[in-house]
Amino acid sequence: MSHAYLYLNQLIDRATRQADQALAVVYPCETVALRASLDVARRNLARVILVGPAPRIAALARADGADELLDGLQTLSQVEIVDTPDDPVTAARVAAALVAEGRVQILMKGSLHTDELMSVLVSREAGLRTSRRISHAFLFDLPDVDRPLLMTDCVVNIEPDLLVKRDIVQNAIDLAHAIGIVRPRVGILSATESINPAIRGTIDAAALCKMADRGQITGGELDGPLAFDNAISAECARTKNIASTVAGSPDILLVPNLETGNTLYKSFVHLGHAQCAGLVLGTRVPVVLTSRADSEFSRLASVALGVVVARHAQAIPA
Repeated sequence: MSHAYLYLNQLIDRATRQADQALAVVYPCETVALRASLDVARRNLARVILVGPAPRIAALARADGADELLDGLQTLSQVEIVDTPDDPVTAARVAAALVAEGRVQILMKGSLHTDELMSVLVSREAGLRTSRRISHAFLFDLPDVDRPLLMTDCVVNIEPDLLVKRDIVQNAIDLAHAIGIVRPRVGILSATESINPAIRGTIDAAALCKMADRGQITGGELDGPLAFDNAISAECARTKNIASTVAGSPDILLVPNLETGNTLYKSFVHLGHAQCAGLVLGTRVPVVLTSRADSEFSRLASVALGVVVARHAQAIPA
């Protein structure tokens, strides 16, 4: 890596100081998922539980010259296998049951499809839902930004309405608290900083700010609508005479919809050379939702973020 990615490396170091959280990897039935799981154990980020068909996992470890994977399964005391039928949804349900039993504090997607895992996360039977809408947040380490930057929701909610955005914002604020940002600044993005009834995102932004004023969103400072340049650049905000304590120095960016967020996320990574960690939020435990395109470093950072969030949740009085 040409950039040190100091913040995410510090996050990984923080998570490894005490590997006291259990991570259930759901259906790790392809090489990338299995290698990532064992790497987490080797790095002492968490106690790893592989939830899936044990014979298939062992066979995968033997295949394609990956004998060291089998050695890892046999010798790493931090790794446990919970055998399930060879069905990804069943494996996800078993992992949810481990959460309910208190054996698992973090979930991680293996090689099952995202919609298969999400179907279990949102089901009432699994017991993973909370009163909040489920959402996703990325934590970015950008070479040209002197602080970590959160963005939400780029993965789960396609066209969130106002009340869903309220939960998305609150989930992200709580995540910021978990990583040590005491009062996060939230920039609510739209195409313009002016309220325009023809652009729904501007109306939602104004309503969210008023909801924060009235205590319907807590723990952060909101401003919006803000165009992306005004949100990120204090100079652009001054040029447009935007008086704001958020513009130019946000900790969280709230995007108006998934399409916008997904585009920004991939722009940060592929053009801005960012590394990132991501979590599904609004569930009883944090969920690491990885992609095969994720870098090894990003996978480790995502698990570390999950560890930090899980520990923070345990420290909050019931």
